[in-house]
Amino acid sequence: MTGLFESIVAPGSLDYMINLVIMLVIILLKIAAVVAVALLHVAYATYFERKVIGHMQVRLGPREVGPLGLLQPFADGVKLFFKEDIIPADADKPLFYLAPVIFFVSALTSLSVLPFFDGFAVANINVGLLFLFAMSSLGAYGIVLSGWSSNSKFAFLGGLRSASQVISYEIAMGLSLVGVMMMAGSLNLSDIVRAQQHYPLGLFAVPQFLGFFVFVVAAFAETNRLPFDLPEAESELVAGYFTEYSGFRFALFFLGEYTGMLIMSAIASLCFLGGWGLPSFVTANVSIVAAKILGLFWFLAKVYAFMFFYYWVRATLPRYRYDQLMAIGWKLLIPLALANIVITGLVKIWVKGMV
Repeated sequence: MTGLFESIVAPGSLDYMINLVIMLVIILLKIAAVVAVALLHVAYATYFERKVIGHMQVRLGPREVGPLGLLQPFADGVKLFFKEDIIPADADKPLFYLAPVIFFVSALTSLSVLPFFDGFAVANINVGLLFLFAMSSLGAYGIVLSGWSSNSKFAFLGGLRSASQVISYEIAMGLSLVGVMMMAGSLNLSDIVRAQQHYPLGLFAVPQFLGFFVFVVAAFAETNRLPFDLPEAESELVAGYFTEYSGFRFALFFLGEYTGMLIMSAIASLCFLGGWGLPSFVTANVSIVAAKILGLFWFLAKVYAFMFFYYWVRATLPRYRYDQLMAIGWKLLIPLALANIVITGLVKIWVKGMV
């Protein structure tokens, strides 16, 4: 950050300090905006899910608290905040306290590298995609530690299931995005969005259809959503890794799960569906500010379309057995992802030879 101003004003001068403070304020405002949007998203993602699944199952969903039930998320939040916090007598208390914090913070930190529109990201780093994978892997520690520290067989089994599931599908997901990296020539998420403008329909989902399929399936497993919600299978493990959690600590797991769904939907949008990239005929006829605003709405439309797909699958498909879950990851997705890398490399070599 200091290097940014050294070429403008001398370090230590008044102007330098003023510019530094302005930069810090801008960063803090960005963080506040992203966190506020994320928390509001989580609140109404639950409402949206309950409404969507309710209508798919010929029910009404939430409708009592506020008009059309729109205040139901706030009622749930108040209930969880004031609910009694029960801790098992034999729990490993330091780890029991720490696990939901790790899970939630790792999900929230991932939001820092997501470009919501052109030029807006809390941290526009060159290895944004790797950072997302690192934070996703870190979140698994929260799940494993919650199962271990609860001193409960149900929670422990849920934690073990999550560890093996994340390892299996993290590999498949990482490999599914290698083709995207090869085509974009960058790990920066903004560069990946811009690179897609040179391909059919302005997205990588067409040339990278194999990688996109692998990513979508792996995204369900990474976020522990049906049909891959084995770490918290209520018919077998009560609630899995967070069985012994209540009150606000349970709410942190809840917030982390829905934030994770937002992140996976955003990665799908940015890496395969063109992100905030608008068609050329739109950008040619609107101002720069209008293009950024339209880009934000275009990006969020794709994100929530993917979120809707999460809910649709939950209302439609039954849960897999655990052996089926592992077989899909190791015997289907990883070979498909490796084949996609080979095909992408061969096509790039062939195209380069033609040029």
